[in-house]
Amino acid sequence: MTDEQLRGALVEFESMVRSTGATGEIIDARARELLSESELRQDARAQCRILGSLAFSHTRRGHLKRALEVALEELSVAQGAGLEDLITDAQGRVGFAYLRTVQNAEAIPFLEAAMEGARRAGDMIQVARNSDNLGSAYFAMSNYVQALKYYRESLRLSEEQGDQRATAGTMHNIGIIYHALGDYTHALEYYHRAMAINEAVGNTEWLFANVNNIGLVYKNSGDYTSALVYYHKSKDLKREVPSARGSAVLADNIGSVYLSLKEYDHALECFSEVLALSEEHELRDMYAKATGALGSLYANKEYRGFDPIKAEDLLLKAITLTSSLGIKKDLYDLHKSLADFYALSDRKAEAYDHFKVYHELEREVHSEEAQRAAEQFEQQKMLSAERAASESTRALLHKVLPSSIADRLVRGEKIADYFQIISILFVDIVGFTPIAARMPAKAVLAFLNYVFGEFDRVMKKHGVQKIKTIGDGYMAVSGAPVECSDHAERLARAALELMADIQLPDEIRKTLPKESVFHLRMGLHTGSAFAGIVGDEGFVYDVYSDAVNLAARMEATGEPGKIHCSEEFAYHLQNRDESFVLEERGEIEVKGKGLMRTFFLERVA
Repeated sequence: MTDEQLRGALVEFESMVRSTGATGEIIDARARELLSESELRQDARAQCRILGSLAFSHTRRGHLKRALEVALEELSVAQGAGLEDLITDAQGRVGFAYLRTVQNAEAIPFLEAAMEGARRAGDMIQVARNSDNLGSAYFAMSNYVQALKYYRESLRLSEEQGDQRATAGTMHNIGIIYHALGDYTHALEYYHRAMAINEAVGNTEWLFANVNNIGLVYKNSGDYTSALVYYHKSKDLKREVPSARGSAVLADNIGSVYLSLKEYDHALECFSEVLALSEEHELRDMYAKATGALGSLYANKEYRGFDPIKAEDLLLKAITLTSSLGIKKDLYDLHKSLADFYALSDRKAEAYDHFKVYHELEREVHSEEAQRAAEQFEQQKMLSAERAASESTRALLHKVLPSSIADRLVRGEKIADYFQIISILFVDIVGFTPIAARMPAKAVLAFLNYVFGEFDRVMKKHGVQKIKTIGDGYMAVSGAPVECSDHAERLARAALELMADIQLPDEIRKTLPKESVFHLRMGLHTGSAFAGIVGDEGFVYDVYSDAVNLAARMEATGEPGKIHCSEEFAYHLQNRDESFVLEERGEIEVKGKGLMRTFFLERVA
């Protein structure tokens, strides 16, 4: 084979690999033919080109384990011949292959070496792509701080090089970080920005991922109708992008919607499809997810196929698989599902053990450091228009809104956030209504201003956000609009301080009717919530969800002079800090909820 024939054969093979017409069998056969040529066995550079293209082909076909084997062979050939540029290329392919086979820790040293090799060669496009893959490796290991660091570098370089496809891919990955942190507003922002670029350049494969993840945001927000709309759009796109992983992810997402809608038979079909695809294509992470999803389905007593033995077996198996892969963001959900299952089965000790692991993992994944890294990332992307916002407008907004919300509003954002877990307080002044009826209006207002001013002071001291007052009632939340891991402890400390006697100044006390008696009554609960600006004129920042309603009912069913807590709040608090004293009240009837186990938070003796 002459040099010219060799060059022609290589170009023809690379074209075959990237076309959609050639089958995998034809590509494999042609690769074997070429690699058996005596001239090629003496040409390391040509061998690497063939092996690199073959690794790409196996990845595209979903043969991820084989792709890794071929990439390692390519690296060995390049290292044996001392071809620095090809060593760098092969290291990148090996790292990516480890990433796709969910061996994230193994991927990192190869990707780092490939990134540094590309940097030495001045190939900034490859630096950006390897940096993006490093971000994905750290994300899969739930190290969001490192993931954002590498995504930030990748985005900067991709934008500088005008690489729109890489820019869109990294934007999508940044959206995934915010999605995992529960910041759905920023997640949607990055998904939509990535989708616009992918539509412009015709990148259908990434467009499928954008649309699918937007559907997942809506699903996690409880908007199942919108979620299914986007999932059906994903189905249409998937026909153009035959990908086993894409099919498995989409089926898993649709199954989770059906599970939420209590359409259990449809959910079973979807999760079984994920399991079959994962086994066939060696998608270990998706196999673990499907195993856990099926376990949660069989653990549901409303499902006609309820099977506690099968549920426990599948959930334990999923925990083992997910733990071996190091995917902490999936692992804590599995421990929560198993804890819930044990709690319903009256296996309290086992439920406690898994709840404890769940809370520890959740704290680790959603660390304050990760939240700060996400906030810093956005701060570095501030637009010049934001910095030039009117200080007078800003000052006014800061007086009527939480500081972080006022800043976002000035930047022109629509404020609509979802918080996975916050703590909520309601407190009212028991006995004040009949007292106020015998007082002048100005005296009533002065009294409330003083008391609520004291409430505001205590909340600010403990890092809790006041939301609103309603008559003689007061609402505050911890963990929103700025998320924090110790939201329950902050609120508990604030509630205990509020319950201490309020020392009214003489000018207020003398306006009260003689022998006036009033007490505070409080309710606390922990759960998820939406928050945002309500109204176009005379707008307010408000928090709303079933968890908010339940906190209000804790207050309404409480007792004067006591802090009434839901079981969820008490459990979360004790798992975080055991120094608080909680007295079990027993089960009480709660409107719309039936019998609920509740507690009183007591002051430490």
